[in-house]
Order: sequence, then C-alpha cells, then structure tokens
Amino acid sequence: MGWVAVALAPEGEALDDAIVARLAGRLKADSVRRLGPDAAEMAVASPGAEPGEAGIDWAVLPARDRRKRLLIADMDSTMIVGETLDELAVEAGIGERVAAITARAMNGELDFEAAVRERVGLLAGLPLAAAERVLARLRPTPGARAVVATMRASGAHCMLVSGGFTLFAEPVGARLGFDEVQANRLEVQDGRLTGRVLEPILGRDAKRRALEDRRTTLGLAPGETLAVGDGANDLAMLAAAGLGVAFRARPAVAAQARIRVDRAGLGALLYLQGFARAEFVT
Repeated sequence: MGWVAVALAPEGEALDDAIVARLAGRLKADSVRRLGPDAAEMAVASPGAEPGEAGIDWAVLPARDRRKRLLIADMDSTMIVGETLDELAVEAGIGERVAAITARAMNGELDFEAAVRERVGLLAGLPLAAAERVLARLRPTPGARAVVATMRASGAHCMLVSGGFTLFAEPVGARLGFDEVQANRLEVQDGRLTGRVLEPILGRDAKRRALEDRRTTLGLAPGETLAVGDGANDLAMLAAAGLGVAFRARPAVAAQARIRVDRAGLGALLYLQGFARAEFVT
C-alpha cells in the first residue's frame, strides 16, 4: 500500500516552498504535489513518517480511495464557531456556570447525557426568543460551506449530527447545505423552554450509530466515510469512520484521535482527501 503525507499550514498562513522542500528531502518523498498555497502532499514509504517540522498540521493516509462518499459532521465548535448551549446560557445570565460544565463534558470528564440534562435544566423558563437571538448571531466556521459543497459536488452525502439541538442544527444544516440533520430536541411549552430534553438523547453512541446506519443505507464500505468533531462525544464516530478527524479538539479527544487538525482551517478536510484548492466549490 502506498502512503501520502499531507502538510497543512496554520489557518490564514501559507505553506512556504522551503518548508515543503525540506519535508520532501527529509522524508525521501517520491513525489510532491502542491494542493494550494497552504497545503502540499507527498508520496512517502511509511505510514509512520514524521515531519520533524514545528508549527504545521500533518497526516499520513493511504494513497488509495481518499475521496469519501459520506460526511458525518459535528456542529458546535466544528461546523460553527462556539457552543450553542453556552450561548443560550449567556441569554439566561448563567453563561460561565454552564460553559464550565460544557468544557468538562466535551473533554470526557463528565457523562455527556447527564451533562446535557443538567445544563438544559438550568435554562427552564427561558423564552424561545432567546434561542432566536442566539441563532441570529451564529457564525459558520470558515470553510464549512466549501467542505459541504465540494463533497456534495463530488457525490458525497453530507450529514450534520449534533449533540446540540434541532432549534439550531436544522437552520444551520440548511444554511451550510447538508443533506440531512440529526440533533436533540428541547421541550418547549407556551413559548418557553421547560428545562427538559426529549428522549432519546443523541450522544456518543448515537453519533456512531448514525454513521454506521447511513453507511449501510448508502451501501458504502467503512473506508468511504469521513467524520469530524471536537468533543468526547465524537470519539466513537471518529473511530468508526474511514477518516476520522479531530478538529481543534479538546485535549483528551486530540490525544485519542488518529488524525488531528489543530492549526489549519476546515478546508483541511478537503486537502486530506486530495482535493486541490482549485477544486473547492465556494
């Protein structure tokens, strides 16, 4: 099996030609291909190739069958900037309290489902108008639309699977062009949140099952799937995907992930599949 090493510059920076040449020489690369101003790939002999170069993201992948036909993406802090539940808590005046619970849950220190129930319980009585204000200020992660549009244009099915809530995930999924959305549902009565999440809660195992179920429905092999996320509840789906990418992940998640993108932008998901910048659909 051949291997391809992909080097990625930090978001907003160029990958200098001198760095590319240095990497190619150090790794005795058989060939080098510039994917864009911020990325390059090179054919290497070993999956254990190490760049010995600080300040870049780096991944070694099988050279064959790189382009995936199913994308399963987390929403909060992955396809959008920030955590929607934390933003709701800001509206309720308890932002710091809820953000602290979120940070621990996403790092795997707390049970995800229990943490969701606890945080939502603190929002009992919050008017639905607060969710509308949060939705109005949500921002896609730079590159999110290009990832979805490019993968769909190449024939992939794109699915937003969030441990957050349909109040946000459905409009975000529509804005970004996802084929379908799965997320948790908040109970609402008389225009206010009741503080309860409708069961079942979509957590770690449910995200993995979503990937496996859709893969089966589409008749795909495990290697034809891509999953991306940042939290502990994403680890099972990252492990089940042919290409599982921890994107600017929590420390405990990054430590367990096979492929990490810590500095580069979300377009790295396309570079890892061998897309050149000129092929990005924007």
